[in-house]
Amino acid sequence: MPTVSAHVALTLAQHIDAVFGVMGNGNAYFLDALETQTDAVFTAVRHEQGAVVAADAHFRASGRIAAGTSTYGAGFTNTLTALAEAVQAHVPLVLVVGDEPTSGPRPWDVDQIALASAVGARTYTVGRADAAATTVIAIEHALTYRVPVVLAIPYDVAALEAGEVPEAPSPRIPAPLAPRGEFAEGMLDEIAEALRGARRPFLLAGRGAWLSGASTALGELAAATGALTASSALGRGVFPESRYDLGVTGGFGADGAMDLVRTADVAVVFGASLNQFTMRFGELFAPGTRVFQIDTAPAATHAHVGGFVRADARLAAEALVRRLGPVTTTTSWRESVDVTAARAYEPGDERAADGRLDPRSAARRIAELLPEDRVVVSDGGHFIGWANMYWPVAAPDRMMMVGTAFQSIGQGWPSVVGAALARRESTIVLTSGDGGGLMAIADLESAVRAAGGRGMAVVWNDAAYGAEVNLYGLKGLAEGPMRIPEVDFAAFGAAVGAEGVAVRTLADLDRLATWTAEDPASRRFLLLDLRISGDVIAPYQQEIIRVNS
Repeated sequence: MPTVSAHVALTLAQHIDAVFGVMGNGNAYFLDALETQTDAVFTAVRHEQGAVVAADAHFRASGRIAAGTSTYGAGFTNTLTALAEAVQAHVPLVLVVGDEPTSGPRPWDVDQIALASAVGARTYTVGRADAAATTVIAIEHALTYRVPVVLAIPYDVAALEAGEVPEAPSPRIPAPLAPRGEFAEGMLDEIAEALRGARRPFLLAGRGAWLSGASTALGELAAATGALTASSALGRGVFPESRYDLGVTGGFGADGAMDLVRTADVAVVFGASLNQFTMRFGELFAPGTRVFQIDTAPAATHAHVGGFVRADARLAAEALVRRLGPVTTTTSWRESVDVTAARAYEPGDERAADGRLDPRSAARRIAELLPEDRVVVSDGGHFIGWANMYWPVAAPDRMMMVGTAFQSIGQGWPSVVGAALARRESTIVLTSGDGGGLMAIADLESAVRAAGGRGMAVVWNDAAYGAEVNLYGLKGLAEGPMRIPEVDFAAFGAAVGAEGVAVRTLADLDRLATWTAEDPASRRFLLLDLRISGDVIAPYQQEIIRVNS
């Protein structure tokens, strides 16, 4: 007869086809049932944090919910940083874990429900009679509120016989939030009127706009108003027309592009939280700009917003297109400016003053050589500026930064695992610093195994925790704890089956050109160990330094 764990596995597999994790005492029966009785694909990682990170990246790359799994106690506590990141980033996933017996905790058990709650995740605990129903409820909660949930299997319940697996209903997902009521309709009228009369209209969209499927409607709205467009860092590529797009706003934005944004007289923001980085610490818009925001949040998320509509970005954009009617303008602001020149970045020098690679010129050269069909996954750290500035991507689900929502590092390597399974035809490109790369080194092997010849990594190796050097070393604090002895990441990669290349000159990047031209089936995972200068500070970090000074 099927066990409680089998009830969980078989029900989960009806709605989730990708599970990542580390096996232990608490999830052994669940994984056995998953492997032998379902079609779900289990991918092993080497650290429990990687189980949640991979499930997180899988959703960001595909829009399909995935699951992670770990044992109880120490296995569960290892997931907490990644679980907090998924909460902060609003990523739905299910973490299946073992838990203490129903008879009470053992010396090695902890209060897992309290720990999950502390980082913002709800726990559902299965029993002998309700395992299938509870599994569906957990998935429904994750998708409805766009958060991770924990699904706990008590140790003394896991192997109990539970009868035939009942038919479980599909999770019920609420419809997109439509603008409702006189206030919302009136505010949409006001936004449409403001756009109609604007001389320099500007549209900004974030990841929420992409998740709502608003790209087509936003393109129509931009065409109808003659607006320039831009996105948050997590919304890159959401607008279908790149000719009039200024790129990423905030510290990742080009100076010329951000200067144009400050000349806008009307700005409408769709599905972007307007955090301090997107808003350039309050300086993105000029004081005279009328700023409207459309978001599913309960209220406006920045003090500069003068009009707010709580609604799904796609539905609101479509409503604005209907209000504006046919295009009547013959000339527009966006046709009078040189967008290409405005969004250009500093090219950098081949070498920095200290003789090491200039990360700007290295980033620019790598962009020229990367496969076009790529998905970029990023760890956290000072280096995040280089890929976000110099490497264009086709859509928001092709650039993800797992870790930045919770301001954490060390989640890069397992991100490759989830993205590789989600996008089986694309090249997965990891961008990581040496600090975060070492923190997550256990899952370097997982990344190489999961992506194979469809994967590559760029490690920005400046022998330091660069952000800390820039923020605190410059203030005169002791730099010893901020420095890292230079690590040979190329050798690390070779040890687990990758091809490692130490890159000290731009000419060394020629290997990337030949690698890109090879058949992915016959090449190995490529790890580029970039020996860059830490003296070149990314513009977004210079902005933070200025604010903190």
